[in-house]
Amino acid sequence: MNDATVLIVPGLRDAVPEHWQTLLATRLRRLGRQVCEVAPMGRTDLDRAARVAAIEAAATAIAGPIVIVAHSGGCVMLAHWARQTCRAVRGALLAVPPDFERPMPAGYPTVAELDEAGWLPLPRQRLPFRAIVAASRNDPLADFDRVAEMARDWGAGLVDLGQVGHLNPASGYGDWPGADDFIATLAAAD
Repeated sequence: MNDATVLIVPGLRDAVPEHWQTLLATRLRRLGRQVCEVAPMGRTDLDRAARVAAIEAAATAIAGPIVIVAHSGGCVMLAHWARQTCRAVRGALLAVPPDFERPMPAGYPTVAELDEAGWLPLPRQRLPFRAIVAASRNDPLADFDRVAEMARDWGAGLVDLGQVGHLNPASGYGDWPGADDFIATLAAAD
């Protein structure tokens, strides 16, 4: 497992110190694991092509196997990236992907803004690597059944996390130690 670099792909919002991905990166580095992070691009730059290019640049900088850990909009970025990359990926953990095809709460981009920035339609092609989609039963950004459809279309396993909101500090979540087990499973995959 230790030979795979963990590539962290954040969502559309800025990273915060209390977010599980930030805490995960710190924990993995303390354990001597190789970690690479795609830099957050802020809330105003919605350009899908730029975000997908950032994933490609980060993946290109990694020598050896990769396990990707994406959150929220990062899951959709990853699905777009997977259609165009030739990088060898051992697996991906996609945590609480949003449903960009339906209106989201205030403060999030509108469907029209996402469409204009190139996010729609959502990629539904099977991912070319093993994937696990971790879904919430009460995510304000996506209905569980819609996330289950995405997982099925992507050829990913679906894990029901229960009532965890959007698995972020606003939902009362910081550290998510369960991510470590999913990463170990994906890193061990051939």
